Amino acid sequence: MIGFLEGRILHFESDGILLICGNIGYEVVLTPQMIEKLRSSQKNEVSLYIYYHLTERQPKPVLIGFETMGDKAFFQTFITVDAIGPMKAVKAMSRSVGEIADAIEKKDVSFLTGLSGIGKRTAEKIIATLHGKVEKFIVVTDNANTMDPDKLPVEMNYICQQVAEVLVEQLGHSSLSAKRMIKEAYERKSTISTPEELFDEIFGEKR
Repeated sequence: MIGFLEGRILHFESDGILLICGNIGYEVVLTPQMIEKLRSSQKNEVSLYIYYHLTERQPKPVLIGFETMGDKAFFQTFITVDAIGPMKAVKAMSRSVGEIADAIEKKDVSFLTGLSGIGKRTAEKIIATLHGKVEKFIVVTDNANTMDPDKLPVEMNYICQQVAEVLVEQLGHSSLSAKRMIKEAYERKSTISTPEELFDEIFGEKR
């Protein structure tokens, strides 16, 4: 099963890209936000974490690509909602993962109904299913400070998501507390480049 692809974009399609890896071209479906980001950046080389979708009702394999493992993890959580299949989910992800997760935790039906293909009943179902389960994806979402995920490098965003998951799920911190600790750690040391360095900075400050 395909889990990761790295290659050159041959051309854009209506819902994704044709990615050349070696001498093989893969049709990869992307979120609307990812397509827009790649078009605007004019990047030719791209690395994607892949969700491989194949069912008896849909025997043709579908590859759905994500920029980070965190985005893929959110997607896999998102499709646990009844009536939200992989293709509907990827089309609905027209805003950042952090924004969508934040809306779910705030029970913001208005925001969710603004996503492609999501009506009021579906938005309410998303909230009922996922509220309290997606806090870890909000940690780097704060447009009021320097930890805005849209302004973070991909690697930093992924590091923050990894550390936030441990802080919330394994160490018992709240989402807001985890966000604060991560933000303060980067304010003290902006050169952090690995999850281990971020943990050292967070807990080193407390020793």
